[in-house]
Amino acid sequence: MQPDDFVDYYEVLQISPNAHPETIHRVYRLLAQHYHPDNKETGDVEAFTRVLEAYRLLTDLERRAAYDVEHKLVSGLKWKIFNQSSAVQGIEGEKRKRMGILSLLCTKRISDPDKPSLTLFELEDLLGCPREHLELSLWYLKESGRITRGDNGRYVLTAKGFEVLEENSETASSAKTKLLESATSGDRFHPV
Repeated sequence: MQPDDFVDYYEVLQISPNAHPETIHRVYRLLAQHYHPDNKETGDVEAFTRVLEAYRLLTDLERRAAYDVEHKLVSGLKWKIFNQSSAVQGIEGEKRKRMGILSLLCTKRISDPDKPSLTLFELEDLLGCPREHLELSLWYLKESGRITRGDNGRYVLTAKGFEVLEENSETASSAKTKLLESATSGDRFHPV
């Protein structure tokens, strides 16, 4: 299965891949009530169906074990921007981190326009870079109006951020190629 076709059922239920069955059941009940077609205010047949599929798969121990293997493989194909410690240091390292963050948020907006945001944890995981190394870049992008951070702690690309990506499209294309090459070689950033 290609990463684009893969459904992240943990994301559907908004839980960690390490969630206990009790947590899965509790979250499922809340989301099922929220999206149930009989709920006149928030009912959504498509969302309800996804939540039900996620619940059925993740509560079946054998199916969940098989799914976890696939989940781990697909997650390993995600972008890893830094493959050496020197890549996160200095002005050039900061520029690469900012472009990586903007590229990820742009990709998220394109692929999921209804939910175009990412958490700090997701950025940290996708970039393969600890949050301590992302703080300055996130601060700069937020203060310059290129990204915003909602009350829920999720980051979103702004029109100004999109313009930066367009202006640096050659740099972004080169960075994406490097990111994909890095992801397929299995390289990750390892702090010193």
